[in-house]
Amino acid sequence: MTRRVLIGLGSNIGDSVAMVQRAMVELERSFLTRPQRSRLWRTEPVGYVDQPQFVNGAMIGTSDLAAREIHDRCKAIEQMLGRTQRERWREREIDIDVIIIEGEVFDDDGIHIPHERMSERRFVLVPSFEIASTLVCPRSGQTIEQLLAVCSDTSTVDVVA
Repeated sequence: MTRRVLIGLGSNIGDSVAMVQRAMVELERSFLTRPQRSRLWRTEPVGYVDQPQFVNGAMIGTSDLAAREIHDRCKAIEQMLGRTQRERWREREIDIDVIIIEGEVFDDDGIHIPHERMSERRFVLVPSFEIASTLVCPRSGQTIEQLLAVCSDTSTVDVVA
């Protein structure tokens, strides 16, 4: 069954703009059809704050793959692009997260779709709002627009010049 898939991307090591753009190309090559891309956004780090700012973006497209396969392909792209495993919330060459698969809740083996903390993070919601404001989170029943309107995160999210 073909569904819309919302993906969040981020990088704060090296040429982060180029890395996020390259990851977007790889997502299109791997599984995301009819893609739309958000602009890129410069954002403050969350969790561990003593690190460079991030470049974040979002993509939405369609796929008929199962949730686990979508997740696994995102992680394979991260590896291909040189992501190094570090402590949680630390620097990343590239981070690719499945934010929402339309109409699906998937919780298995530490994988949670919709993304567990999406509603708490402006760096996810702002780029997502740009391309998918009416997409409904199947866990909360709220649209991206509604989630952004009540998000308590006050971190800065600015368009990359």
